[in-house]
Amino acid sequence: MENIVVRQSVIIKCSLEASALLGNYEFYYACGLLCRLAGKQPAQDLRPLELYAFIEPLLQDYAPQNGPETYLLHMLRAYKAGDEYDSGMQQLFRMGLDEKNMWVQIT
Repeated sequence: MENIVVRQSVIIKCSLEASALLGNYEFYYACGLLCRLAGKQPAQDLRPLELYAFIEPLLQDYAPQNGPETYLLHMLRAYKAGDEYDSGMQQLFRMGLDEKNMWVQIT
């Protein structure tokens, strides 16, 4: 899957405050965003259930600053991580961690 498509999907969902995360690719990018917002740097090779366990305290403790951040937390709380994992997910996680233009859609 193209990383930019996954990025756009998560950014649009958070900006519109609509829809849900539809797979582990979106989940990994969204987790990267949350870790960036919270100033956390977990290991970048965590499997889906390990990553969810890492972000679970952030879902309780992080105080969102705006609507998109609030919706990001909502989507992550509702997501049920599956077992599927590949290097593309790791790349998307790093993209979220390194995001410089959060909530800006690329046209």
